[in-house]
Amino acid sequence: MSTLQIGLAIAGGLVLAAVVAHGAWSARKVAPRQAQPGEAEDPAPHEPAGIEPSLDDAEFVAPAVPPAPPEKRPGLDALIDVIAPIALEAEVRAEVALAALPTTRRVGSKPFAVEGLNVRSRHWEVPSAGQSYEAFQAGVQLANRSGALNEIEFSEFVAKAQAFSDAVGGTPDFPDMLEEVARARELDQFASGHDAQLGFTLRARSAAWSPGYVQQHAARLGFVSGSLPGRMVLPAAGAGLPPVLSLGFDTQAALADDPAQAAVREVSLALDVSQVDRAEQPFVRLREVAQSMAQAMDGIVTDDNGQVLARETMDNIGGELEGLYDTLQARDLAAGSALARRLFS
Repeated sequence: MSTLQIGLAIAGGLVLAAVVAHGAWSARKVAPRQAQPGEAEDPAPHEPAGIEPSLDDAEFVAPAVPPAPPEKRPGLDALIDVIAPIALEAEVRAEVALAALPTTRRVGSKPFAVEGLNVRSRHWEVPSAGQSYEAFQAGVQLANRSGALNEIEFSEFVAKAQAFSDAVGGTPDFPDMLEEVARARELDQFASGHDAQLGFTLRARSAAWSPGYVQQHAARLGFVSGSLPGRMVLPAAGAGLPPVLSLGFDTQAALADDPAQAAVREVSLALDVSQVDRAEQPFVRLREVAQSMAQAMDGIVTDDNGQVLARETMDNIGGELEGLYDTLQARDLAAGSALARRLFS
């Protein structure tokens, strides 16, 4: 082989190597970012977490919060329920009452409930085996996110409560339908005007993210698995309470046969304001999570329309939320309270 041929072969080899290297570099540049090996991407869903707000910190790890006892189930309340007292001629065993309850606990789109006045404790409670009751009360919720209680639903409530009363030997005392329906409409109007659900979108600046990459960064901030693929939640301090924040990304990417090759270009962060106690500082934490993830993952924070959210805009939202919290509290429907969670559901 001549010197010229050898030179051309070497040059060709170098060109080929350069092409292969460029191709590998290009593929790596557009490939979804991957989670770091050796670090849990998604901790166990029962682990509670809390976050100390600090908007000056770009990256933080949520400290553990001691588990709080589960909240007692909220009982019927005249503020958001129609309540019909049921007088009894004699004490009724819980087993009789439980057998008399309707098969469904809803009236149309509204929750229906029966409570008994416990003979021994003198407390209203859901009938419980082994107990006896000297009176009952049936109730239906006036409003929820499906709207206000209407005349048809009120009539169905009367029918269910009457059937239960007949079965336990009771006499119900129903309030006036027109008055209760009017009260339901007023409550629904108030709730509709004070129902805030905030959402931020985290968008990739350049390279997309793999599901594992998103999960790993979210887990560092205290998020755990949600009930659906592509969903994670930031738990509240108390057991059984709604999450402080929720995070979601494309379900198909989460269910991909090869998640490492699935591309996620945006992640949603959501806060259901009325469901979370003000003391949790949920909006501060929403801002901090969005800021930290954007910096760590090379993303930007926008609204649902793709507009970048400036600090001033977030400050204004925070100020408006403080006013909303005050209004809800003045109505005895403080955000995160049992009544607020029922009304805004």
